[in-house]
Amino acid sequence: MIMEEIVFKSDDLVIMNLINYFITEQNYNPMIIRGINDEIWLENLSNDYKIIRIVSHHIHNKEQFDFDKFKLGRIVKQVKKKTLSFKVKVLNIYTDIENKSLLTENDIAIMTESDIKSSKLPSIFPNIIEKTDRKENSLEFFIKVTDSINKKNEKRSKEAAKIFSYKKPVITYALIAICVIVFVMMYLFGNGSEDSMTLINFGANFDLLTKNGQYYRLFTCMFLHIGIVHLLCNMYSLYVIGKEVENVFGKFKYIVIYIASGICGSILSLAFAHNTISAGASGAIFGLMGALVYFGYYYRTYLGAAIKSAVIPVILINLLIGFMNPAIDNAAHIGGLIAGILTAMMIGIPNKSTKVEKINGAVLTFLYVCFIVYMAFFK
Repeated sequence: MIMEEIVFKSDDLVIMNLINYFITEQNYNPMIIRGINDEIWLENLSNDYKIIRIVSHHIHNKEQFDFDKFKLGRIVKQVKKKTLSFKVKVLNIYTDIENKSLLTENDIAIMTESDIKSSKLPSIFPNIIEKTDRKENSLEFFIKVTDSINKKNEKRSKEAAKIFSYKKPVITYALIAICVIVFVMMYLFGNGSEDSMTLINFGANFDLLTKNGQYYRLFTCMFLHIGIVHLLCNMYSLYVIGKEVENVFGKFKYIVIYIASGICGSILSLAFAHNTISAGASGAIFGLMGALVYFGYYYRTYLGAAIKSAVIPVILINLLIGFMNPAIDNAAHIGGLIAGILTAMMIGIPNKSTKVEKINGAVLTFLYVCFIVYMAFFK
C-alpha cells in the first residue's frame, strides 16, 4: 500500500492558526457573506474590532487594493443594518499582498506564522503569540484545530439551545390569571372595574392616597384594569411579550423585570397625574419590551431583524398613541420602558453581560429610581 503524504501550504497553516485563535480564544463567530470568495469573516460584537476579516486572495497592485476597500465598505454597511450597530470596526488581515505600503491603520499583513510576532496583533490581542505558537506538524495541527473549533461550536450550540429553547411560560400564565381573577373580583365584591371607589378599594394608584403613605398602591395597581377592553389588550400583550422575555431571561429575572418596571411606571405616573386614578399592567409590559430590546441588542446577529421590524415599531406606535390620547397614562409606559432596559442591564444577559456592565446597570437603575421618586414625591 502506498501512503501519499498530505502537504499544507504555508498560508493555509497561517489561516488555520488565526481562525483557531480568534474562534476559540477570542469568541469570534464565522459570518456568512454571500458572493465573497477567498475571504473569512469573523464577528464578535463585544470586541473593539467587531469584525476580523482574513483575506487570502492575492492583492498585487493599488487598483486591486482600492477595489477591495470599496467592496469592504459596501458589505460593512449591510452588517451595520443587520446588527443595529452605528460603528463597526474591522481588522483586515491580508495573507497574500504584494505591496505592504498600501496598508492602512486597520490593515495587517500576515504572510507567515512568524509575522504574527512582528505585527501589531500582539498589541491588540496580548496572548496571541502564546496561543498561536504551533508545536505540531501540519497534519497534527490541522486535526487539533478542527477538533478545538468543533468543541467550541458545540459549546456555543448548547448555550444557544439553553437560552432559546422553548420553556413553558408558567410565570406569564400566572400573571395573566391573577389579573383576570382580580378583574372578576371587582364585579363580585364591588361595583365593577370602571367604578372609581371599587378601583381605589382594590388598590389603584391614586396620587392623593399613594403620596400620603399608601405606597402599596404602586404595586397593586399593576394587577387592576379599567374595563374589559383594557384587560384584553394588556393580557394579549403580556402573553405575546411576556412568554418571550420569560423564555430568554428565566423565571426569576423575568419576575424582577416585571415588578421593577411596573413599580417604576407607577412612580413616574404620580409625577404627572393629579387627582387621577390609574391602573393597569402596561407599565410592566413596556418594561418587558425594553428588556427584550436590550436582550436583542446583545443577540442582534440572531434577533436584529425582529427587534428592528417588530418590537421597536410596536413601542413607538404605542407611545405615539399614548401622546395623542390624554386618557392613556403614557408616563407609566415611559417609566416602565426605561426601568425594563436598566433592570435588564443590571441583572445581565445570559452568556453576554460582564460584571462591569451589571454594576453599571445597578448604578444607573439606582439613579433612575432616585430621580423618579424625587419627581413624584418631592418636586
